[in-house]
Amino acid sequence: MSHLQTNKKILNRIRRLRGQMNAVHNALTNADVSCIATLQQVAAIKGAINGLMNELVQEHLKTHVLKGEYNQQELEIFLETLKKYG
Repeated sequence: MSHLQTNKKILNRIRRLRGQMNAVHNALTNADVSCIATLQQVAAIKGAINGLMNELVQEHLKTHVLKGEYNQQELEIFLETLKKYG
């Protein structure tokens, strides 16, 4: 996936995830942070991971799977469905 090195959207997602993971690590090592706050941070990470996965699947489809002729509208419908349920 070396072509992703220039994809700023994906790289920014990873940077945000890194920051969120660091925040959870800090919360777990700090007795003053509530369990609920930590769980909320973990839930946010879960959502961010799902978003990253969707972006990676979309990039893979567009870069490696869909070569030649394809229906752009059908692709968009598929990708939106993938975002909802993937």
